[in-house]
Amino acid sequence: MTPRNMPFSLTLLVTMAVVAHAQLFRPRSPSPQQPPASAAAQPLRKASDLIRKQEPLKINQSLLKQATQDNTHIVVSIPKQRAYLMIGDQIVADGPVSSGKRGHSSPTGHMHVLEKDPNHHSSLYGDFVDRSGRIVRGGVSARIDSAPSGTHFAGAPMKWFLRLTEDGVGMHIGILPGYPASHGCVRQSSEGAKLFYDHVKVGTPVDVGDY
Repeated sequence: MTPRNMPFSLTLLVTMAVVAHAQLFRPRSPSPQQPPASAAAQPLRKASDLIRKQEPLKINQSLLKQATQDNTHIVVSIPKQRAYLMIGDQIVADGPVSSGKRGHSSPTGHMHVLEKDPNHHSSLYGDFVDRSGRIVRGGVSARIDSAPSGTHFAGAPMKWFLRLTEDGVGMHIGILPGYPASHGCVRQSSEGAKLFYDHVKVGTPVDVGDY
């Protein structure tokens, strides 16, 4: 039987069989390529992960025994975010700091300790607190912000304070995030601030800069 004489129903069946065969055995198109794992969206990092951990305070114990308030001086390196208690060219102690952030850079140059105050409080930065001492508004500037009704200004604590300038910049205990973050002061760790405080006097030389 020729195709011309083939019944219509049989012709339809043959055509459908040919189409099905072509679909079954045709080459498969490649599946969409999955992005590499590294290209996938990364989870948000915690704030604590962004804080760079600094090397802790290092002390040369043999030199520390020789250190007095009369033979020491201080060097603060802004790029390294470190402070050094020194005797001549020898490092007695080397500790982490946080200097002034952009717009509030720590003053640089050759200075001297102008004042020592173990329990100093800032006259400019602090909190607005109520009569019970509860913080109503924190992190304020007494120069810019207005106290809410029923509150008063309480200066931020700056324990083991070494004043370096007449306008209040100094060295003291503070938060160390691993980068310049203060309003101009040089923050130190609690153990570092105490050690420096104990081994300097009013008049001790302090050099701050790109050391």
